[in-house]
Amino acid sequence: MKLDKLFSGFNISAMGLTAQRKRMNAIANNMANAETTKTEDGQPYRRKIVVVKGTSDRSFSSTLSTMTMKLATTNEGHISDAADGTASEGGASGSVQSSEEVDSSPFKMVYDPGHPDANKDGYVKMPNVNVVTEMVDMISATRSYEANVTAIDGAKTMAKDALEI
Repeated sequence: MKLDKLFSGFNISAMGLTAQRKRMNAIANNMANAETTKTEDGQPYRRKIVVVKGTSDRSFSSTLSTMTMKLATTNEGHISDAADGTASEGGASGSVQSSEEVDSSPFKMVYDPGHPDANKDGYVKMPNVNVVTEMVDMISATRSYEANVTAIDGAKTMAKDALEI
């Protein structure tokens, strides 16, 4: 068995943990700046979102259709190819890339004539951050992070149990 296949479960979950950590950082930044009406460029804070993309050039269905399982048995007539007990993914490989992007949705206009950044009509451009949306995203990112931790724990337990055989 190749060592990279042994650790592929850990690698996949580690990529998931990294992506969810980036999401949590962006959410925390958005919530901290939910009332920031002026940044370095003179505009209100713009919400940041993390976009997660797979980099595999193959679709799941094409990967599944090329996957072959070779089983080792005592009767050679049950299988056509060599029985080495390995699974071949047909060259399927890939990773996850996460990038932080700026949400280009419009700013909220709030009537507050006493605010120092109010325009001549008394309206203030507020950030395009909705705290309720951020809280929902935070719960989602937390649950995804916990799922990846659970997957790592499961892979760790399987590897430990395999060593005990």
